[in-house]
Amino acid sequence: MNKHERQSAILRLVRERPLSTQAEVASALGDEGFDVVQTTVSRDIAELRLVKVRAPSGRLVYAPQGTSDADRLRALGSALRRFTLSAEAAGNLVVLVTPSGYANALAQTIDEAALPGVAGTVAGDNTVFVAVRDGASAAALRDELAGHLLQGAA
Repeated sequence: MNKHERQSAILRLVRERPLSTQAEVASALGDEGFDVVQTTVSRDIAELRLVKVRAPSGRLVYAPQGTSDADRLRALGSALRRFTLSAEAAGNLVVLVTPSGYANALAQTIDEAALPGVAGTVAGDNTVFVAVRDGASAAALRDELAGHLLQGAA
């Protein structure tokens, strides 16, 4: 696997999960079949200009430059207010209903927000399934998302 593929994987991984150290990045790459050492990861992080931002958990994690916690959460709140018609906890999922055609945009914004309780999203035309991470509660995640819906409401 070449440098471009490895760096693309790093960008995807830091967007998908909270990675705080070069060792965590190297381990995540290893899980995906990349055989890397810490010095390679260090060089890639520098070339990609990754920065550390504070995750909602309070932990410092790698993120692409220009990404800030406040920006991601502001974008999430805005997208939720704009596109969400209803939110329901169902098993280990939170089901969000949107107007037709808006589910994909909302799912992408949720993924980019990198909330610690979100494992990922699947979007249809007007529905987003938000998968809850192991150990997290769908009801708690629904309440967290609903809290973003209320921010900025007067």
